[in-house]
Amino acid sequence: QVQLVESGGGLVQPGGSLRLSCAASGKIFSINAMGWYLQAPGKQRELVASITRGGTTNYADSVKGRFTISRDNARDAVYLQMNSLKPEDTAVYYCNANLSANWYDGLTNYWGQGTQVTVSS
Repeated sequence: QVQLVESGGGLVQPGGSLRLSCAASGKIFSINAMGWYLQAPGKQRELVASITRGGTTNYADSVKGRFTISRDNARDAVYLQMNSLKPEDTAVYYCNANLSANWYDGLTNYWGQGTQVTVSS
């Protein structure tokens, strides 16, 4: 059984910073891409940033220059440094990992439980 556990959300003022962390645990053979998604109330889940095992990154236009995604392959972890936060960044943030549990398995998407980020004065 694979679990993704997120931490680091909370309440921050506009212009502030937060760092989200996500660690994968359980039976894992290999993790391909990892990423962060957000879901605002009444809206669909959307990509914030992703990173491949080799470190290639991809960002939503709305966060370019403000957010930085990174990962630690040895710890099966992914991070999201969020700077210059805006009220419109308020959402539940979900960690995602595309991984195989055994050498003979294909890739499967796993999700964390989500962490709330609220940007408000």
